[in-house]
Amino acid sequence: MKSIGDTTERVGRAGLKREKASVITSREPLTVQSGIPLREAIARMQDAGGEPAVVCDGQRVVGIVTERDILLRVFGQSVDLDGPVDAVMTAQPTMLDAGSSLQEALDAMDRGGFRNLLLTDGDGGLAGLLRQQDILEYVAEAFPQEILNLPPRPHQTMEEPEGA
Repeated sequence: MKSIGDTTERVGRAGLKREKASVITSREPLTVQSGIPLREAIARMQDAGGEPAVVCDGQRVVGIVTERDILLRVFGQSVDLDGPVDAVMTAQPTMLDAGSSLQEALDAMDRGGFRNLLLTDGDGGLAGLLRQQDILEYVAEAFPQEILNLPPRPHQTMEEPEGA
């Protein structure tokens, strides 16, 4: 399995479209059981550095709770923090097969406006969580020269040439 650190020598432009989404999902997603108190789910998300919590009913994924869900559905609202996490989760989240390409994952994220995408294994079980940040880091590793040599503001043009 490739990691973010070894992409430079192994991935070309064409290969990036064929690369599997599962290649860059190295972390086990944080999972919580359906029905746990929202307060506990938030505490576990904080302990995990702000990672989303995948809500499961047994082994079946029933939802996901992200920082965005907390900001929009909890912060400043009259929500019972001792009530079930299910009240604020995004139910039936979009999932993609882990064998799908990074291009397919990016397309799904773009269409749905997601920053996180759940990946499933061949049996429909949870295989991982793909974050936009993971994809950006992967692309930066795959194309360091192109990214590092970009001007700070590519759209900016100088009125006069620099130099003497």
